Amino acid sequence: MDLTAALARARSPQPPGPDTPAGPAVRTWPGPARRIPRADPGALDLDALLRLSLAAADGTGRLRPASSAGALHPVDTELVVGADCSLPPGRYGYDPLRHRVHPLGGPPTGTPPGVRAELTVSPRRTASHYGHRAWPLLLLDTGHAAAALLLAARALRVGPARTEVDGHTATPLATVHVPDPGPLPDTAGPTPDRTPPTYAPKPADAPTPAELLARRSAPPPLHGTPTPEALRDVLRTAERAGGGALRWCATVGPPRPGLVALAPDGTTLRRLAAGEARPTLAVWAAGQAWLAQAGAVVLGRGCPDDADAPHIRRAHLHAGLAVHLAHHTAHRHGLAARPVGSWQRADLGAALGGPPGRDWIVHGLALGTHHADEENTT
Repeated sequence: MDLTAALARARSPQPPGPDTPAGPAVRTWPGPARRIPRADPGALDLDALLRLSLAAADGTGRLRPASSAGALHPVDTELVVGADCSLPPGRYGYDPLRHRVHPLGGPPTGTPPGVRAELTVSPRRTASHYGHRAWPLLLLDTGHAAAALLLAARALRVGPARTEVDGHTATPLATVHVPDPGPLPDTAGPTPDRTPPTYAPKPADAPTPAELLARRSAPPPLHGTPTPEALRDVLRTAERAGGGALRWCATVGPPRPGLVALAPDGTTLRRLAAGEARPTLAVWAAGQAWLAQAGAVVLGRGCPDDADAPHIRRAHLHAGLAVHLAHHTAHRHGLAARPVGSWQRADLGAALGGPPGRDWIVHGLALGTHHADEENTT
């Protein structure tokens, strides 16, 4: 497939056609399904890791810790399991609807302890609704799934987990390696009543399992401008997670509407442009009119017209990962947040007076201090 041509068409104003059948909600894995057993002390708890990242929480399969355009969830996961896990070493296909695994064979030679999640996609699921606009969304969804695994590893105090989202391969699109749990440091030396090894100390910014299971995209509209401090932290998270693949900024509403970005020192915001940009974003984002009233919209931009396939994959995978982690930061600040992935004619660089075709909006995160469901109950 010509990914450059597919992206150009997705960015065009051409509307998608009528919906088509989405096919199976989950990839059909061969062989019998197997439960994920409880982890022994000191082993990586794959049951908890997957429940906190990829598993569906309801029978429809829509509610999951990882965001997905249209709640279509096209990302498929193969697990390469090494030593010190709650499953025997081997390769498994994961069914997120039933929370089961299907054994696919032994692990490759040299598989390290822990688990490597290999992420691929079933394009038909997303194309069934978004048509020719599907491919950017498939890549963004994969980045969100990778970030969900990272956050689950942090919540379980396992790490550091490592992602591969460099865009060099189409299969898998991304991988996440979660190591086996490390024991707590033993500064006093061995003792006769030493307890079994446990998970490493919890990082200060690690989410709790309850936070991850409660994370949902807020329903629009999202009203109320975030504080400068909250917006700064959300932008800083996106920039750190984005790996330099994109540049990040945000449109803000009253009292001083405009476009802002992190200052070079990373501690303050600087204004890139003055004026109201949110109505234009609403047109660019597949006509989602509610964006014109959002409190702020964080934007990842770049990926020029002449980007090759690895560049396109890298930019979109990093964008999905960064927006997912920024969503978590927004939640920590008590903000309502909703990812926005479909953009047409969204040449932000040209709108700001730069050369056309160089600085496209790739992904967004709408923010507000409250959302529609809260307004309906007050």
